[in-house]
Amino acid sequence: MTDIDRRHLRMLEAVLFASADPLSERELAQRLPEDAAIPVLLAALKADYADRGVNLVRAGKTWVFRTSPDLAALLSRDKLTERKLSRAALETLAITAYHQPVTRAEIEEIRGVQLSKGTLDVLFDQGWIRPKGRRQTPGRPVTWGTTDTFLDHFGLESLAELPGVDELKMAGLLDARPAIQIYGVTDVPEAEEDEDADEDDADAPSELGQP
Repeated sequence: MTDIDRRHLRMLEAVLFASADPLSERELAQRLPEDAAIPVLLAALKADYADRGVNLVRAGKTWVFRTSPDLAALLSRDKLTERKLSRAALETLAITAYHQPVTRAEIEEIRGVQLSKGTLDVLFDQGWIRPKGRRQTPGRPVTWGTTDTFLDHFGLESLAELPGVDELKMAGLLDARPAIQIYGVTDVPEAEEDEDADEDDADAPSELGQP
């Protein structure tokens, strides 16, 4: 194994412990000396913490310390949930995760109902989805995808660790229809208004001012 600079390793450990949010390798490199071998140091630190009460975990392109999964129950406590996501928002999040990049119209086609006014905004405000560009079709609609914050929240290292689509269908989070098709703006079938949306979704701002 490559020799590890213990001073750099301690600095990396301190930076990660002090941060309230997951950090990317680029952000870590900005805080450590220029000659610090960030990927090597992260691998070494992850191995050092593998059997401890906290583990160094990767979420997409970011790194963060988290309580070891087998000890999580010791630290669990009841807490007030400020906002519970509606079923519509959960279904939208699941569809986005599995079909990204995906447009609003494509989400509606899969669900069979129109999204309420602020469903995507609720997920955006939560930090779980973000715009991924525009589809090169008439109207150039915005496409959406998940974020590293989404991966971190659900304890995933990458999208490859998402449960199988069949599991989501059994849970009722995806319907059994074929995969989405891309329609022109005038070709999208009309859908019913989403009856599952909650008041929080309905009162949220429109889709970031985008089509």
